[in-house]
Amino acid sequence: MEEIIVKGAPAEYSCGAGILQNLEEKLAARGIRKALLLTGKKSWEALQPYFPQLETIELAFDRYNGESSLAEIKRVSNIANALGVDAIIGAGGGKVLDIAKGVAFEASIKSVLIPTLASNCAPWTPLSVIYSEEGVMTHFTVYPGALDLLLVEPRVLLNAPTALFIAGIGDTLAKWYEADVQISRFENPPIALKVAHYTAKLCADEMFLNAETAIADAEQGILSEAFINVAETIIMLGGMVGGFGDKYGRVAGAHAIHNGMTISPESHQALHGDKVAYGVLVQLLLENKPSEAERVIAFYKKIGLPVSLKELGIPDEWIEGIAVQSTRENETIHVLAAGKVHADQVALAMRKLEELVGV
Repeated sequence: MEEIIVKGAPAEYSCGAGILQNLEEKLAARGIRKALLLTGKKSWEALQPYFPQLETIELAFDRYNGESSLAEIKRVSNIANALGVDAIIGAGGGKVLDIAKGVAFEASIKSVLIPTLASNCAPWTPLSVIYSEEGVMTHFTVYPGALDLLLVEPRVLLNAPTALFIAGIGDTLAKWYEADVQISRFENPPIALKVAHYTAKLCADEMFLNAETAIADAEQGILSEAFINVAETIIMLGGMVGGFGDKYGRVAGAHAIHNGMTISPESHQALHGDKVAYGVLVQLLLENKPSEAERVIAFYKKIGLPVSLKELGIPDEWIEGIAVQSTRENETIHVLAAGKVHADQVALAMRKLEELVGV
């Protein structure tokens, strides 16, 4: 077994209504006197009503350019260096946060994240998913240290589009299926992997138990226990799976299918979690688990996750291309088999899925 490196959590995490009123105090406690706030137009509109007026911290603003790319990380790092800031505050969705984490590493400054969406575990994880300028996922970079501060204002998450929340549920459910296929192979896994495996199962259990109620509450604007539980499952528990499981708890077949789909221009309009959710179904068929696939399909239909390429808006003529892209040499889909998973196997599973859901 390869070395397992545990980066289980941010140095500090807190979630609660009004938590941002403590931001200045928390920044000062870390010796931060000057910070760069990286955000987006919609993200800042959502966050601004809850963002405090900072009295002793000098704050500069920058708006991200839309893609979590190496070029964008370099651009913002140059700004951070030129301003001489002590920290970057990433406020937004996954791509903004991934850029901020990359900038913190490149510029050797502290990282503070404030998510505006409960759509994935990007706020928690010490890694960035990197895309080309054209929006094709190329790789992910794991950083040597966890982030410094993560603050979650649940009212901001509640006000976000429900579709993004549902996509986050799909992305988090995948934690169980992608971790289980790897960790369950160990007869007596190390303690860190036991934590990851348990947490991954908890991700699935919470979703099957609370997702439907949480979505209904979100649509009505009710900050309920079910909504907070699901939001924290997406951000915290989802991040802990990879944080403790390392490579065995991060990604497997579902995310590889997602990555394969990025070659289709039509896929760029689909949400990350929706594509990963579809990838779970393909992975289950590759594992020869049709009954579990049918169970998950029924759950998806109940909460509004896609069960087919058609529902993702991707023409089925992309199947072969997606299959080839998702089975590239270094792709994580290969953890599903003792040898390699071949493109024709993936294409067959995708076509079987389309038949199974009656498209």
